Amino acid sequence: MRLFVQIPCLNEEATLPSVIESIPKEIPGIDEIHILVIDDGSSDRTVEIARELGVKHFVFHTRNMGLARSFRDGIDYALQRGADIVVNTDGDNQYPQDRIADLVQPILNNTADIVIGDRQTKTIAHFSPFKKMMQAVGSRVVNFAAGTKLPDAASGFRAYSRESLFRLNVVTEFSYCMETIIQAGNKRLRIESVPVTTNPKTRESRLFKNIFEHMGRSGGAIMRSYVMFKPHAVFLSLAALFFLGAAIPFGRFLILTWMGIAGDHIQSLVFGSAMLVGCLLSLALIVISDMLRTNRTLVEDQLERAKAAQYAPERQIDPRVVTLDDAIRHPSLMVTPPESLTRPLPRRDSNAA
Repeated sequence: MRLFVQIPCLNEEATLPSVIESIPKEIPGIDEIHILVIDDGSSDRTVEIARELGVKHFVFHTRNMGLARSFRDGIDYALQRGADIVVNTDGDNQYPQDRIADLVQPILNNTADIVIGDRQTKTIAHFSPFKKMMQAVGSRVVNFAAGTKLPDAASGFRAYSRESLFRLNVVTEFSYCMETIIQAGNKRLRIESVPVTTNPKTRESRLFKNIFEHMGRSGGAIMRSYVMFKPHAVFLSLAALFFLGAAIPFGRFLILTWMGIAGDHIQSLVFGSAMLVGCLLSLALIVISDMLRTNRTLVEDQLERAKAAQYAPERQIDPRVVTLDDAIRHPSLMVTPPESLTRPLPRRDSNAA
């Protein structure tokens, strides 16, 4: 069982030693523990310090690409090297790396595909009351979109099984945390939470300038993921809203017509017609989104198969049974056939009876 602990870093020379030194050297049930540092365009000595501390696995970005891209590239690197479990932590030493053993245990026990460290945000001293409230609201929104019951959906301290990573596809450019939960929930992956406590704050977040930017970008990512998996709920609600908006002015106009004073209220027909057009467009979007969802499901199924083939360990090939695909991938297997197969067949005498 091979575990990769990946650490996205952007100028983390001050805190990276504490992170690396607190990662467990041995975990029951884990045969190999590897540390992967993802350098997201650091300009300080982050990489040099990691090498001095014995880190041998690196992913380099020549410029800052963001947390979501760092996560994707780290996962790709780990899977290519046979990772069975990938744990994601942070380079600012926010998370307690000594709890990694508890984080991976549900995966080792085959009771979960993804495990999230619950920071118990209500107890974090440096979180303001407003931030604590927004964290709780955000988790509720994500749980509604994913059909889950996670207390801390925004936590980046997570463990993923190899199979779960085959099924997840991060497309956002901001933060993968919300998107992966919504995908995992709608794909019926097993998700568990493990309560953890956070370390003292070392710096301000670099993902966003303020809480309102974080709320806006997270809200956009949640809505995009929700529409991706549940388009009927969104567009049927819009269609019902527009239909109601059309029914009220049309009904008003009919009543006024019956009363003989409809001539001064043509605007009701105009507004009602606009609402009716909106209703019809929403219904059309349901049909389109359903076709897109079907296509996405087929594409993701093929992508999952491609990942399984791409990251599969090299299988042993019997040289006596070589397929065409094996021959293309391994030309050395095209050995000279035995003499019995290359000996020319005896010529048949055409005059023989």
